[in-house]
Amino acid sequence: MNTLLSRAIGRHPFVRVGVRRAREGWQFGWIWLTVAIAFAGLESRAEGPWFTRTLVGMEVGPTGAQFAGGKHAPDYARNFNGVEIVRRAVAANAEYLVLWVRDGDFTFHDSRLLPRPAGFGDRDVLREAVEEARRHTLPLIAYCQLQYPAYELRQHPEWKARQADGKPIDHLVCFNSGYTNVVKALLVEILSYGIAGLHLDMVDQGFGAPHGCWCETCQKLFQAEHGRPMPKGVNWDDNDWDRMLSFRYAASDRFEKMLTEHVRRVAPGATVDFNYHGNPPFSWEVGQTPVVHAGNGDFVTGEAGLWAFGALSASFNAEWYRAAAPGRPFQVAVQRGVRMYHDQTTRPLNDMRWEMFTLLAHGAFVTMIDKTAYDGWLDPVAYDRIGAVLAEARAQRREFGHVPVRDVGIYFSARSRDWIGRDKPSAWYPSVLGVHKACVYEHFGFGFLFDENLSLDGLRQFPVVCLPNVGILTQPEVDLLRCYVEEGGKLLITGQSGQFDHLGRPQAASMLEGLIGATVEQRSVGLDHWVRLDSTPHGEALGTGLDHQGGSRTGSKSMAGVPFLVRGPATLYKATTATSVGDLMDSHRTALANPNGYNQDWPLSARQVVGPAVLVNRVGRGMVLTFAGSPDFATASEHHIVEARRLFANGVRLLQPDPRLRITAPANVEVVVTDDPATRTLRVHLIAYNATPQTTPPKERPYVMPGLIEDTPMFRASIELRDGLRSARPLHRSTQIKKRGRRVDLVVEDVHEIVQCRY
Repeated sequence: MNTLLSRAIGRHPFVRVGVRRAREGWQFGWIWLTVAIAFAGLESRAEGPWFTRTLVGMEVGPTGAQFAGGKHAPDYARNFNGVEIVRRAVAANAEYLVLWVRDGDFTFHDSRLLPRPAGFGDRDVLREAVEEARRHTLPLIAYCQLQYPAYELRQHPEWKARQADGKPIDHLVCFNSGYTNVVKALLVEILSYGIAGLHLDMVDQGFGAPHGCWCETCQKLFQAEHGRPMPKGVNWDDNDWDRMLSFRYAASDRFEKMLTEHVRRVAPGATVDFNYHGNPPFSWEVGQTPVVHAGNGDFVTGEAGLWAFGALSASFNAEWYRAAAPGRPFQVAVQRGVRMYHDQTTRPLNDMRWEMFTLLAHGAFVTMIDKTAYDGWLDPVAYDRIGAVLAEARAQRREFGHVPVRDVGIYFSARSRDWIGRDKPSAWYPSVLGVHKACVYEHFGFGFLFDENLSLDGLRQFPVVCLPNVGILTQPEVDLLRCYVEEGGKLLITGQSGQFDHLGRPQAASMLEGLIGATVEQRSVGLDHWVRLDSTPHGEALGTGLDHQGGSRTGSKSMAGVPFLVRGPATLYKATTATSVGDLMDSHRTALANPNGYNQDWPLSARQVVGPAVLVNRVGRGMVLTFAGSPDFATASEHHIVEARRLFANGVRLLQPDPRLRITAPANVEVVVTDDPATRTLRVHLIAYNATPQTTPPKERPYVMPGLIEDTPMFRASIELRDGLRSARPLHRSTQIKKRGRRVDLVVEDVHEIVQCRY
């Protein structure tokens, strides 16, 4: 019945009139309300929306559209067949399918707004897929590209975003232009097929220069909102650029909300999600902040991307999405290709398994992307491997989605991202990335906290909260942090936190001096810093496991009196109520007549003591540990020596000496612990990253692409529960396990193992 209804609606004169007016940039108002009545109830939610019932799925789309500028070979996507795609996805154990319906140049349905590829003839791939998906009760979600609408921008160059000098940005569209009407009309067309939902990709304003938008419409809107003209360009010196950033963020937010509300009116049963870019390495240029732009759809959707963001991005992004939209499901998209989305290679099965189970362990539901061959051909080898990994995930469904057990809350300040990072956020991000890297290597449970929605309840979720070089803090934020510490929380501070005003300008004092128990004497210039620990009890605790080789944690020599490099921003403190530990040392760079003229990539050796290395201060029932330097930054930098990471980890252990679990495993094994209080079961996920070494790259040396995981690893691990252990059972029979009181020793032979610990 829905198929007949959608065909009738496609011929309805109201639709044709609405499409024509959308093409002309007219408002269509009441026309769509009439169509919405016909669309109501296209998908029954008697069992709840599809994304609450599914764990793994697929996205399938053609490749090459964005590289041809509308000039494609006749065989482009010729074999892109909706029936075959659905059948192959079902055979590959997908529980839902995201089907590409619109890219920058073409659409793959019967549209009055956009052309289809030349090789399609009268074929309607979306109709083929919808009818076949109904036979399999497979939820079908339509992929629709919003940004980079190449076809529309060729027809309507006036919709292009504009630089400050008025020049068009040829590949970017303005979200305040008449383009919005075409998008609405296009979504009505697609929704008329009775699909389960829409994946909208993506609401960004560019990933770098040139920046927009200074079109006439945007200038008028800015003037009306702020009572003053737009700034003349990117300018970090005054409040006008602050207003401009707010305007840009609001434009993206308004566009997303408008489309979500539009879909709700037209097809109340259809879901909406947006491809999200509020996380690192993206910044203000994209036009999104972490929290605001995560909450405009039914769930959050983001990407991992080993080749683009590194292996650690899988767990980083999953926990980021969880925190950005608390209580909502979050989807992470991964790919079957080795190099990028549009290559025609296929990863080994274990490589896919590692990423899949990392994401599932962290609570995501996961979409495996297949970019077809240029002509739309589906690679059977890829589908065999995808089928194997999705089948395994579905078989283990009950092991995922439980409450995470956490040790460290990583605080992220969007304000600091914008006004400390500015045009070079990659120089600020390492502190945040380094905390995450240290947590993974040292097997701490972690999560994120954001300045946009900070609350005392949020802080209380974590035994330790880390402020990684959070340069900008407001008084309300500091007040919440103080309450958290006074009632027993533990705070770990690094770098130059709290030392800048709301526009990123240096302040003489830190907002955190009362918590740190020290005053700021000086902000150190440059990144060359060294730490030398002492033989005090705190110094010995912070030096545990640090030896001259940066090797094993046991049997290490004392590091007392031995300086080691901790690359990153630093502060020269003078203790007031805090206890000083060790020495912060500068480098011989400071003695050079022209410090910046010497090679900036290479740190120089330690020179002299400039202040304490660490400050420990008791506040109420809690404790604050402050690193004068940045072991977090050092951990993610190009000078990531083991000692810097262990120093950070020992700071966490000093603050939290008696955690609920202690887990020992190799550094390449990520540990995720979840709790099921109803059955008194802790699930300990052990996921091994076991990539092969690589040779010198043919281009862009020294940037080496990561290797692929071919073989199952073999490693030892141990789990110790503070509050007692009744039983422990691994998922795989190949795992050797011995229980000794509260401790379990394991020998694992797989990429992913789950140990169920009853307490």
